[in-house]
Amino acid sequence: MKLDKYAKRRNFSKTTEPLPKIKTGKKEKLIFVIHRHAATHLHYDLRLEWKGTLMSWAVPKQPANKINEKRLAVRVEDHPIDYAGFEGTIPAGEYGAGKVKIWDKGCWIPESVKKDKIVFELAGKKLKGKFALIKFKNQPKNWLFFKAKSD
Repeated sequence: MKLDKYAKRRNFSKTTEPLPKIKTGKKEKLIFVIHRHAATHLHYDLRLEWKGTLMSWAVPKQPANKINEKRLAVRVEDHPIDYAGFEGTIPAGEYGAGKVKIWDKGCWIPESVKKDKIVFELAGKKLKGKFALIKFKNQPKNWLFFKAKSD
């Protein structure tokens, strides 16, 4: 199952994070959310709805809103769609312990989704316009995340 890794890392009797459920069915708009996650190190979690889950990346610095200002984005396990609305504190001793707050949210429009490159439009409160995620060669988890020039 796509969310096995997510489930294995969490003790749902201790955390209020959403249970692992894949949501199916057609939707007009795909959602995105960026969580500000004050864990061991402050970072931002970029999440894009895709095929019933949220594809997820940890971004060590605040996402850039200037063209070609690049950020590292480390691919992490997919999360359930319900995680898009999650805010709260993950208890000490649990995976990802710390405060989670929604930093930005809205919808996203995929232009191209490939295994090593995703180009898309974001329509959030803070981030708007064309963005890209490009996977580093020979590094399975590392991607570049940046605002791209619009056509």
